[in-house]
Amino acid sequence: MSALGKVVRSGVRRRRVQTLVIGLATMMAVAASVLGGSLLVVSGAPFDDAFAKQHGAHLSVQFDAGEVSAAQLSKSKDAERVSIAAGPFRTATVTPRSDGANPGWPMTVVGRGDPGRGVDEVTLLDGRWPTHPGEVVLSAGSALFPTMGMKIAFPDLPGNATLTVVGVARSVTQTADAWVVPSQMTALTAPGSGGHQMLYRFTDADTAAQITAGRKAVTEALPPGAAVGEQSWLTVKKTTERDTALYVPFLVAFGALGLVMSVLIVGNVVASAVGAGTRRIGILKAIGFTPAQVVRAYVGQALIPAAVGTALGVLAGHLLAVPVLAETQEVYGTSSLAIAPWVDLAVIAGVLGLVAATAWASALRAGRLRTVDALAVGRTASAGRGRWAARLAGRLPLPQPVALGLVRPFARPARALAMGTAVLFGAIAVTFTVGIGASLGEVMKARAHNAADVVAPAPLPGFGPQGPGPERQPKADPAAVAAAIEVSAGTGKYYSAATVRAAVSGLTGTIDVIAFTGDASWGGYTMVSGRWIDKPGEAVVPTPFLAATGTHIGGTVTLNGLAEPVTVRIVGEVLDPRKDGMQVFTDASTLTAAHPDLTETSHHIAVTSGTDVSDYVDALNEDLAPLGVTARVGGLDSGSDMVVTLNALSATLTLMLVAVAALGVLNGVLLDTRERVREIGVHKALGMTPRQTIAMVLTSVVVTGLVAGALGVPLGVALHGWVIPAMGDSVGLRLPSSVIAVYHGAELLPLALGGLLIATLGALLPAGWAARARTATALRTE
Repeated sequence: MSALGKVVRSGVRRRRVQTLVIGLATMMAVAASVLGGSLLVVSGAPFDDAFAKQHGAHLSVQFDAGEVSAAQLSKSKDAERVSIAAGPFRTATVTPRSDGANPGWPMTVVGRGDPGRGVDEVTLLDGRWPTHPGEVVLSAGSALFPTMGMKIAFPDLPGNATLTVVGVARSVTQTADAWVVPSQMTALTAPGSGGHQMLYRFTDADTAAQITAGRKAVTEALPPGAAVGEQSWLTVKKTTERDTALYVPFLVAFGALGLVMSVLIVGNVVASAVGAGTRRIGILKAIGFTPAQVVRAYVGQALIPAAVGTALGVLAGHLLAVPVLAETQEVYGTSSLAIAPWVDLAVIAGVLGLVAATAWASALRAGRLRTVDALAVGRTASAGRGRWAARLAGRLPLPQPVALGLVRPFARPARALAMGTAVLFGAIAVTFTVGIGASLGEVMKARAHNAADVVAPAPLPGFGPQGPGPERQPKADPAAVAAAIEVSAGTGKYYSAATVRAAVSGLTGTIDVIAFTGDASWGGYTMVSGRWIDKPGEAVVPTPFLAATGTHIGGTVTLNGLAEPVTVRIVGEVLDPRKDGMQVFTDASTLTAAHPDLTETSHHIAVTSGTDVSDYVDALNEDLAPLGVTARVGGLDSGSDMVVTLNALSATLTLMLVAVAALGVLNGVLLDTRERVREIGVHKALGMTPRQTIAMVLTSVVVTGLVAGALGVPLGVALHGWVIPAMGDSVGLRLPSSVIAVYHGAELLPLALGGLLIATLGALLPAGWAARARTATALRTE
């Protein structure tokens, strides 16, 4: 082994704290970077691969067959910006009944003679494409749980058509729930209904503005109002990426904190090692080491633990990715969600490059030191630094050990600044994590929107294939349940909520329509903008619904698939991430004509003040037993897996950052204590006890910890204020102030004291070492 290699290995073994600090800081940065970078790559990979392979439609538009003809639509293929188009295809919104089951949910059926080629090439997953009337291919995401050979009836249509499932397929841009041959559409279309579907690919379609320009180009020559619905591929892509995209801003924040902290920690550790090893540097130069070799020795002492930390960080990043990627299982069958190797290589090269550059910059001083000057330097700090602080502390009514500790940062301001920076990042991480937890709690409240004391849940809807078994129990009469609730002793206020399924023009699949009887505004629904419904014909919807339909507050949407179309005016935007935000909340009287039998109804009750909820539930269930309904105590559910994963990730990454910050303090205080070992021996000889020694060392970080904590809290709040809205945007949600402004004055003081706690934890071990040092040994040390 070369002499330089021996010096590097010796330095790594001798400076164990330095080695641990650099390794852990690097591991934290690499773990967060690998995880965040991987999610950025895989979040869109399955969709992008499938979209390219299937030539997905940039825009699918639903047209009213009564307003525009097929010939007119065919001419839109030649519009400016259109590269290729498919259609028109006849469409219908129908409500099926499968294998004798109760009526299912509305679905959009499209007549296509083949799976397509140039635009929206539908991929068959099982079976074959229909070749004659009476056959149907269901979408893999159909609510009917597609099964080969299943019979689907349409008793509400004049022809009473029955179809047999001959295939299961998937459209990457979700253009339909089912496909039949074009000649079948006549039997599936009620008189006066039905429409046409056009699928377009544009020359430029990478942004929403380009999609809008393309839509204007294809509709400008058509009659006004002919287009009744549309869906952009960007909206579909954002939906498929939603699960992983949520984590990206969060991980970017932790990754940035980790990288910056690593650079600062490495620079501080190497600079401190150079300062503490000045005499050793002189000896190395005296025995023949060149300045470049000395610099390389210190860079090597930083790179070895950094390399180990990087390897462990890559492993940790892969392990942390398991629960995150489990939220987004492969959907399209075209791409693996495994972490891309180039992400690992990029992170490894980037982090080790930063470490090497930082260590080299900090070690340059060692290369520039003159040999004679380095050999002549002792270990005592400059005598003049911090004297004004010592004189000031001497006038304060404080114990002498405390005063000696408080002035120490002023004797070593650069070292105190480095330790304070480490504590600052730890305080930022703690503040940010507390805010993340509080914000996710508010989102879960909005998601559950269950402020009721007591709930009588709705029965499960009847849909899908039904096997043999006992006859179904008749569904409870909502009016009878409401009457029992009203007369029950202790009932304060209550409302009922019925859920039906409907379709919206331009969107595939169905949406939930929640119809309220009574005032539900107190039920825990969090408004983002606008107001709550207060009369029939009004509705509030989540943000993703507005984005998917291209509507806004004040606009209208038409609900299809019911006994008759229902048009509602949107008066408010509500925070509700369930069902991908595809829900409509309205008054029950809005659906009276279109869906009078609202049997799938839940009841939500607030008891009067002083009423015992458990006793109330027991008494109410006695009255509800004959009706086949059981009430239970209300409250939030256990939360989603995604929230649990986010909380676990934030706690893990924060603990790593806090550990790095504490080790940064440990390294600084340890160096300071070793430099002062003779001074400590003098104090002990003059009567300082071990407890007083510990107090002196601990108080040396009090000012640093308090200042860092006081600065870290507002910076953590600011980071939270940037990350939380970004996380909302990544999943298509606008967040109200109640989710963002989660910090309260009573919480900020303990958070500010968190910096002091981190600094104290880092100083405990050096304080114990100083207290145990023998006086005679300390006095003999130079």
